[in-house]
Amino acid sequence: MQPFEIVFLLLAVVAAMTLVSRRIGVPYPILLLIAGLLLGAIPGSPLYMELDDEIVLLVFLPPILFSAAYLSSPRELWRNIRPISLLAVGLVIITTAAVAVVAMVLIPPLGWPLAVALGAIVSPPDAIAATSIARSLNLPRRLVTILEGESLVNDATALTFYGLAVAAIGASSIGPLDVVTRFAIVVIGGALVGAIVGRIAVWLLELLDDSPVEVLLTLLTPFAAYLPAEQIGVSGVLATVTAGLVVGWSAPRVMTSRTRLLGTSSWQMVIFVVNGLAFLLVGLQLPNVLGDIEGYSAGELIGMAAAVCATVILVRLIWIYPATYVPRWLIPSIARRDPAPPARVPLVLGWGGMRGAVTLAAALGLPTQIDGAELEGRGLIIFLSFSVIVVTLLGQGLTLPTLIKRLNVSGEDDLEHEELHARTVATEAALVRLEELRKEAPNHLPLIDQLKERYEHRTEHLVHDHDDGPPSTEELTEQQVEEMEHDEIRRAVISAERLAVLGLRDAGEISEDALHAVERDLDLDELRREA
Repeated sequence: MQPFEIVFLLLAVVAAMTLVSRRIGVPYPILLLIAGLLLGAIPGSPLYMELDDEIVLLVFLPPILFSAAYLSSPRELWRNIRPISLLAVGLVIITTAAVAVVAMVLIPPLGWPLAVALGAIVSPPDAIAATSIARSLNLPRRLVTILEGESLVNDATALTFYGLAVAAIGASSIGPLDVVTRFAIVVIGGALVGAIVGRIAVWLLELLDDSPVEVLLTLLTPFAAYLPAEQIGVSGVLATVTAGLVVGWSAPRVMTSRTRLLGTSSWQMVIFVVNGLAFLLVGLQLPNVLGDIEGYSAGELIGMAAAVCATVILVRLIWIYPATYVPRWLIPSIARRDPAPPARVPLVLGWGGMRGAVTLAAALGLPTQIDGAELEGRGLIIFLSFSVIVVTLLGQGLTLPTLIKRLNVSGEDDLEHEELHARTVATEAALVRLEELRKEAPNHLPLIDQLKERYEHRTEHLVHDHDDGPPSTEELTEQQVEEMEHDEIRRAVISAERLAVLGLRDAGEISEDALHAVERDLDLDELRREA
């Protein structure tokens, strides 16, 4: 079959499995991985497509990371910088070391550089799995923020150690200073590249006044950040994440309502397709993974895979508790500012470390030859990496909802309260603006009075009715008043609401999720007035 025919059929499978997942209540990434495994196991499967590591990292990773960062709050990430750093840096290093030790005990011929490479490959939980599964399970918002924040940063840590380990395979030695220096350059350089690209994107969005072009610009931005960073040897992951944070924070002020709504629809479709294909293609790699292994019996392979998977899972569960409680014991100010959560919360966080496409891409990226000699153990590394993906995604992903339910760890209703607060403040801002418009536009008092009456009515019933948006004024369009001036008045009121809600976001009183929910209603109302 031709590649485009395979992609077409894969998209059909993605659509079918997504519908099934919604009916049976299983997160669609898990169901797609199962579907990929089953299709890949069929001899001569027409849907098999060999997955190139560069394709995975370039096509799948940047849009996923950018989208997740765009919707994240820099303030919330900064507030949780301690747990995120302990997981994204500390846990990655510990997991890399632990897996390397286990690999050397079980497979001494592997050598320390390749053992460390294996540890780095399987150490970072996957951004795609974290964002798509965590958000579907109604977890507490802070827990989701930590999981997403970890997945946005840990790839940079893991891939740095991975690159050093691969370089050490053909080198005499690499000292600790080399590791620290390299890590600092990769992290700081990636963040700088992302900040520059993000600011350029924001500047262009301010200049442009064409919604399709602006949306296309946002779709190109993650690649504009990732590619240059990788070319100069710094973290493309952190560059993409930083660019997403910069653009996401500025978007409410530099994009029009039409651009935001069109962009939301476009990005939802892109992320749906990318997520679906990523997990399906990972499952389809089963024949290729098994075909590269020689010299080991089935029992030996199962034993090694079980040992590595157990190490990855147990190290995370063991690390999560001291990382949660020790800082609070050592530094009382942390405990006063951020009281320790009950033990069930770290357990859920520890059980949520699912691996995905990035792990497989890093494994596939291992060179086949070093200094002209065949790299022994490459096929085994790929198999063990694939095993960790399957075990964590299926084992932890399928049991995580049950664990959350049993432990009663569910999302609070903070978002609902924040939305209500934002809508109330927006309505108050609209009433203030209407009073100003009585003096600025005295010829349109009938419209202003009726708008004021409706906003006052909305204020009275907002708490009980959870109003869906600003009041309608469609019946007023029949009045004999200049339509353009009417539109200006309506836009001025909506603008006052939007600025009030943005002020709440900037002051940290509401989250990005609450902002986007209210902002969407304001955008829809503004476009309805333009129609």
